[in-house]
Amino acid sequence: MKVSIEVVRRGVALAPCGGTTAGRGRDPFAGPVPGPGGRRRALPSTPSLTDDALPMSFKPTTVADLGAFSELVDARSPAEYAADHVPGAINCPVLDDDERRIVGTTYVQVSAFEARKIGGAMVARNIASHLDLLFRDKPREWRPLVYCWRGGLRSSSFVTWLRMVGWDAQQLQGGYKSWRAHVIALIAGRAPRLQVRLVCGPTGSAKTRVLQALGRLGEQVLDLEDLAAHRGSVLGEIPGRPQPTQKGFETLVAQRLAAFDLSRTVWMEAESRRIGRITIPEPLLQRMRASPVVEIQASHEARLAYLLADYAWLGDDRGRLSERLGTLREVLPRDLLAQWQAWAREGLLPPLFDDLMRKHYDPMYRRSQARDLRALPDAVAVGTDSLSADGIEDLARRILGAVPAQGRAAGYFGSARNDG
Repeated sequence: MKVSIEVVRRGVALAPCGGTTAGRGRDPFAGPVPGPGGRRRALPSTPSLTDDALPMSFKPTTVADLGAFSELVDARSPAEYAADHVPGAINCPVLDDDERRIVGTTYVQVSAFEARKIGGAMVARNIASHLDLLFRDKPREWRPLVYCWRGGLRSSSFVTWLRMVGWDAQQLQGGYKSWRAHVIALIAGRAPRLQVRLVCGPTGSAKTRVLQALGRLGEQVLDLEDLAAHRGSVLGEIPGRPQPTQKGFETLVAQRLAAFDLSRTVWMEAESRRIGRITIPEPLLQRMRASPVVEIQASHEARLAYLLADYAWLGDDRGRLSERLGTLREVLPRDLLAQWQAWAREGLLPPLFDDLMRKHYDPMYRRSQARDLRALPDAVAVGTDSLSADGIEDLARRILGAVPAQGRAAGYFGSARNDG
């Protein structure tokens, strides 16, 4: 029997309100109904709308099983998905942001029953649309894994109808919350085991570019500023790249950590606790602060030339530059800040950057590094008078020559060999 999308449209409205009657009066977005002893019941066997469906599995599906599926489907709202999601998942919301707000408000102000009625119709329409527009061309062998916030009705409703079509769809046990717990545990487990070597140096030392050059030379690199989409200073905003959420940042960090060969050096830039509005996870921060250090000792002239080239775009929005400098009003004399803002409004970057280095960034660097880097007194110093593209490549090679060599990287996110 062929499956008609119209049949799905007419029938799917029953799904959000179906299932056991034990769930009446509960939160419409709660997880599966608890069974005896408080344990969650697995999804019941779902009949297929086809008479030639493939055999289906019914075992609980956890984060460890992600690689066994054709596609990961995030059934949460677009805003939830944008904040963070399982890497590689596509967003197929059963309730969009406005619909989720309406259902939640109805649940609080009217009743759970009315919320389920309204939400059921919305979920029905959205699932029907996804089946029609996104999944119509999927073969019978397609195996989607669906998740919502905590493995509740949003994902179970979706899975019910995917299974009725004939696909071996599964629900992620614990939903996004189980993924989040996995990320936190992975960072806590692997960060203390990293063989970190920090690259430090005052502002304008081209530390990020040196990390990139080390990566091109085959080294393992964890560039936190790239993941945080921020350069870590008052002028650290990156045009066109908004910062991720804290949870999104930590998912990116977890991906990188899981890919590293723990027997090899991981190169990182020395950072303060915060990068813009992002906070470095505590296990990783503590590992960084206890790690050996390579200090770039570039001349003042080389650093100024590098900053003028790398931050030239700041002169394109002089008002914004002056505004950003204004955030320093609590730590600078009023007349000095006024002079810097005047230079900013006039687009005079050379005197502005020179003064910023001498009177703000360099003193702050000396204080913070002495406070945070326990291995700084034993740092390997590598000097340079050129931070041009060629100069940075040469600097990276000389840094490698100054520390013990290591082997090449291996591994991938989620593989069995990554046991942290």
